[in-house]
Amino acid sequence: MVITENWWTIVGIVTWCTGLLTPRVESTPMDNSCQALCRTLVTQNGLQPEHVDISQSVLYTSIMGLLLVTEKERELQLGSGQVGLCNVGNTCFLNAIVQCLSHTRGLRDYCLMKAYLQDKHSNREPVLMNEFSKVLAALWECNSGDTTVNPGKFYRFFKEAVPHFSGYSQQDAQEFLRFLLDRLHTEINRRPSQRPAVIPNKESTYSRFRISEEALSMWQKHLNRDDSKIVDLFSGQLHSSLHCSICSHYSNTFDVFCDLSLPVPKKSEYGRIVTLKECLDLFSQEEKLDKENSPMCECCNRRTESTKRLTIQRFPRILVIHLNRFTMSRYSICKSSVTVSFPLTGLDLGPFGPFDSGPVLYDLYAVCNHSGTVNMGHYTAVCREEEGWRCYNDSCVSTIQEEKLQSNQAYVLFYELKSCSVGRIRREMSS
Repeated sequence: MVITENWWTIVGIVTWCTGLLTPRVESTPMDNSCQALCRTLVTQNGLQPEHVDISQSVLYTSIMGLLLVTEKERELQLGSGQVGLCNVGNTCFLNAIVQCLSHTRGLRDYCLMKAYLQDKHSNREPVLMNEFSKVLAALWECNSGDTTVNPGKFYRFFKEAVPHFSGYSQQDAQEFLRFLLDRLHTEINRRPSQRPAVIPNKESTYSRFRISEEALSMWQKHLNRDDSKIVDLFSGQLHSSLHCSICSHYSNTFDVFCDLSLPVPKKSEYGRIVTLKECLDLFSQEEKLDKENSPMCECCNRRTESTKRLTIQRFPRILVIHLNRFTMSRYSICKSSVTVSFPLTGLDLGPFGPFDSGPVLYDLYAVCNHSGTVNMGHYTAVCREEEGWRCYNDSCVSTIQEEKLQSNQAYVLFYELKSCSVGRIRREMSS
């Protein structure tokens, strides 16, 4: 796939703007570089403010950004992406997650264009990010003729960064995803590695922000330390509200998340199918805490009975939902085999956010499945393509019918933000 339409559109805009901002001169051979073209625009002395309501600096910045983005798009040539990954020793968990991330377009294009080399603040080589990008590049290479890609080198570097994954035993796919995103973020963080000093809050204990202002303040503090493409795509913000039953005081905390780990309701009857909305309801329902399990009340200055509730304060662009099928029993770990039905389009998270959120809609584009038991299992991925859905089972790639996506094997769901209310967009842009 070669992207060219935007290029010719912007060439037309540049030509039109050049005619407005420059006097008539004899034609000269056109320089093919974007930088030279923008330099020509800003070095001419023919600006006519009485006729043109546009600043020269704004024009330069806008056209330079458009040209650079379009030039990168023009150079980005993609194959079908329908290529398998070799299993290099119980690495189906890795293969399934990498295939899902490979179909996360914002991350894929960012890696293929190596934009992280300009983003990162550290002078250290982003070793893991380089190897991850190489795997994606091999998966999306045009006319390579390869049917499989070997991720062995990438996995070796990952195990060096996260020794917990050393050895050849089966690992958890969601745990791998969390560690991988964290390590990639660390390498391409736009902020310096040295954390800024924490400035204590000197405001009166009786002064209170509006929740939205407090949440935004906490989000900005997070971005001052951690700001990367991983954060841009995957990070959201949870709001935890604690209500004291004695003094009725409300306290609020805000935490950043890269995935939502949802409990799976137990089957009340054989064969009953639960919905993803039921999982979200269970995740966000009010929870009663006794004195022993409740934190200190800020006003009572002691532990009291209280209620706790979770809501989504900030919605991520890429929503990763983990269906927590593995739970601890008294003596062992058990796996839930309940079938959870989930929408392929139009998943609305608005009801689980602030009261004024309005609709917040997501579309599904990838699923990581787990079959088998706790000790003996296998991971596969299902990803949406332009012509339909494909199943990625290590090195094997096959077509799968849409109606077969719903099963009791769904483990990690990947959704992309489709749309949200105008008011929500305005608040997000203000941050």
